[in-house]
Amino acid sequence: MSFAVRRVAPGEWAEVRALRLRALADPVAHLAFLDTLEHASEQPEEFWQDRTRNAASGDQAAQFVAVSEDGDWFGTATVLDNRDRPGAGLVVGVYVADGYRGAGAIEGLFDAAATWAGQTGRAALYLEVHVDNHRAQRAYERCGFVRTGEITTLDNGQEYVMVRSLTTR
Repeated sequence: MSFAVRRVAPGEWAEVRALRLRALADPVAHLAFLDTLEHASEQPEEFWQDRTRNAASGDQAAQFVAVSEDGDWFGTATVLDNRDRPGAGLVVGVYVADGYRGAGAIEGLFDAAATWAGQTGRAALYLEVHVDNHRAQRAYERCGFVRTGEITTLDNGQEYVMVRSLTTR
């Protein structure tokens, strides 16, 4: 399968919205996201335009997408400033659509995120993964993330904190 991984462009808000709604419709979305399909569906166009514009440029946030050769947007990962850990990024909104899993997209998304984060002076990427989301945990470990030993409690339950150092990869 041929696909490209790249940062979103400012005008691609409709595609960003469609991919987010696709992710929130996934059967395990309740383990992976703190948002719901209903809530995200109610957001106005301006919300998606601002979100996309903020993720498309600058060094505060970046959203990366995996796009198939026929134009299907099927994967995403976003890096934000990690407020709890200065000098690190926080990866959120990770998703690869069923049917594309196992084809290298998750690795491509994380590599793009790591490259961008390193270029913007970050030394590590952190993420949180639900303790019951074993599929995601395995994927993150394949991509160089390791558990820190910390567990956070969010509205959807407990999550492991994982880190990927950018200085040793």
